[in-house]
Amino acid sequence: MPAGELRHPSILPATESGEDEAWLWTQIKAEARRDAESEPALASYLYSTILSHSSLERSLSFHLGNKLCSSTLLSTLLYDLFLDTFSKDAELRSATVADLRANHMRDPACVSFSHCLLNYKGFLACQAHRVAHRLWTQMRRPLALALQSRIADVFAVDIHPAARIGKGILFDHATGVVVGETAVIGNNVSILHHVTLGGTGKAGGDRHPKIGDGVLIGAGATILGNIKIGEGAKIGAGSVVLIDVPARTTAVGNPARLVGGKEKPARHEDVPGESMDHTSFISEWSDYII
Repeated sequence: MPAGELRHPSILPATESGEDEAWLWTQIKAEARRDAESEPALASYLYSTILSHSSLERSLSFHLGNKLCSSTLLSTLLYDLFLDTFSKDAELRSATVADLRANHMRDPACVSFSHCLLNYKGFLACQAHRVAHRLWTQMRRPLALALQSRIADVFAVDIHPAARIGKGILFDHATGVVVGETAVIGNNVSILHHVTLGGTGKAGGDRHPKIGDGVLIGAGATILGNIKIGEGAKIGAGSVVLIDVPARTTAVGNPARLVGGKEKPARHEDVPGESMDHTSFISEWSDYII
């Protein structure tokens, strides 16, 4: 395949993480060149955000710094902070690549990797959170909290910097997502807008949900307390979940109940966080008719 030619993510080469990152960065630059040629009004913007940079972490750091800066929190300071963190941490860079691929693969509205990098606020909020989390674990907590505040102001996504998040994450639309301090989100999880992973009161300690790998959480769902959402589970839109949800099951409603019943819940074989199947349970759940 000629250099710079665009390829669908389903045929991404199976490579080591560093090579995967290099391939993806080449792809992003090819997309940016194509878009700059087809839409000259964006040429300067695409040059400053993507084409003028030598690596994905430099482009992302520049873009986040400009997005999250304020009159008193300068873009140059944020750029240096982001770049220093991403450059020193291969695990963070690997997570960024996995998140880009997850967004592109699972969201049919995501037309390119460069579109996600520049315009998907769920993706950007997640990458900024990863840096805030590193600051939190390094005991640079005032700066971590300041960064959390800016992420919430700019992207309308409020994730406590202590929260732990895996890779291959999709925050789809992302507006109104709230993730509490002791929450844990596994790998390959998809979460839609207005989802809350919250506590149940003012008590401290370990008080927020633990989300297993491959989970799908529908829009407007509320999950409260130190409970476990099992691997590959599905939480229906608008549900309120207050107790554990077993792996590979679907919980729907307010209060949420398991499709198929508590004793013998229906189980699915797919990974909802990747398949994005929101509604196949409806016929089993109720006699829902419009």
